[in-house]
Amino acid sequence: MEKKDLRIVYMGTPEFAVESLKRLVEGGYQVVGVITMPDKPMGRHGSVLQPSPVKQYAVSQGLKVLQPEKLKDENFLAELRDLKADLQIVVAFRMLPEVVWNMPRLGTFNLHASLLPQYRGAAPINWAVINGETETGITTFFLKHEIDTGEIIDQVRVPIADTDNVEIVYDKLMHLGGDLVVKTVDAILEGNVKTIPQEQLAAATELRPAPKIFKETCRIDWQAGVKKVYDFVRGLSPYPAAWTELHQGDAAPLALKIFETEKVFVAHNLKPGSIVTDKKTYFQIASTDGFVKVLSLQLAGKKRMEVADFLRGYRHVEDSFVEKKICNIIS
Repeated sequence: MEKKDLRIVYMGTPEFAVESLKRLVEGGYQVVGVITMPDKPMGRHGSVLQPSPVKQYAVSQGLKVLQPEKLKDENFLAELRDLKADLQIVVAFRMLPEVVWNMPRLGTFNLHASLLPQYRGAAPINWAVINGETETGITTFFLKHEIDTGEIIDQVRVPIADTDNVEIVYDKLMHLGGDLVVKTVDAILEGNVKTIPQEQLAAATELRPAPKIFKETCRIDWQAGVKKVYDFVRGLSPYPAAWTELHQGDAAPLALKIFETEKVFVAHNLKPGSIVTDKKTYFQIASTDGFVKVLSLQLAGKKRMEVADFLRGYRHVEDSFVEKKICNIIS
């Protein structure tokens, strides 16, 4: 079969999934349908519906788009069957019921942003950086019942630099993911796929999960140590962003997002969370084995700024502290 004759249904929603779809379309593959999430209400009253990035691209290319609320809905399943897909591809979508992933004759494969079986779950890129990994990657695998556990088709390894934040790693994996999706489709077309059960790889190492990230997940633990706080910040930067609370007297605490830091390893006798600043150029927060030097941040209700701008605009920083009851200010 030629690639132009292979009927592909593509499933995805965010920006990360656009690159792979774009590579298929520009590569001359036949994408007969795109499945994405329903438009999301936006604005103060939810009166504006925002289409997903995948839908926006699909519409621009004249592709058929389906947006089911429920994947087991009979009307949706009938429409999906009518597309007569030979192969389905999933990139950053949602968990599929068996009636969907088992429909095409060549199966359904998923692109996952980790070196499976490591970092199964919703936020693999974030957790790889948060945990200080020096390497991550992307994996294609055939879907089966348990999420992210199907047999591996192919993988690409990617180094993580100590200065990389999640945005940098995300962009690397997004573009390499497009390459791997096309390579995987070609291997399936040519009948050259030799899969590897994840159980073979899982037996050799302790697995780390990648659960969904919530607001409370992003709160900084200043007792974790300089390296762990540094990795935590870059693993959540620029979005959703690590945060702490800035207190001043008896006023209500203000949320303080931190986007960029440096590690300062030095012995001290301060409690974790203590602030050290000259009130003009630097702003450091103590951890157990040194200080986390804050370079860029965002105070609640303000825009993101460099620390020097923050110190010029935030009055009486000498009277403020993070993590109430345990911190001091040192000038």
